[in-house]
Amino acid sequence: MAEVQAKPVPVPDGISRPYWEGANLGVFRYQRCGACGKAQFYARSVCVHCQATDLQWHKAAGTGRIASFSVIHRAPIASFAADTPYVLALVDLDEGLRFMCNVLRCDPAQVRIGMPVRVCFELRPGSEQRIPQVEPA
Repeated sequence: MAEVQAKPVPVPDGISRPYWEGANLGVFRYQRCGACGKAQFYARSVCVHCQATDLQWHKAAGTGRIASFSVIHRAPIASFAADTPYVLALVDLDEGLRFMCNVLRCDPAQVRIGMPVRVCFELRPGSEQRIPQVEPA
């Protein structure tokens, strides 16, 4: 029987490093543009709304709602097979940004659009990296 590979671990770069460092501290960080004031996620070097480069990192409260979701019954790679079924969701955080994550500590049949959630952090086995996910609020 073949050995199951570990789950992928992100490799922070210059732009994403503050986000991943925050995750390891239990903080969800996002960028907000100093020119137009809009939030953006994932990290970029320019604002997706106005193309300004005046971006600052902020700490999110970590609360939001499920915008959309899918229950995954068939893992995309072997390292996620033990987690099935699991919920992959688009979450709208209260700060005005959307991110994709898994919904943890919840029966997949109970997840609903509009469901209140809060960010939690899952330690990626075999590394020191924590991955932002959500759980019911």
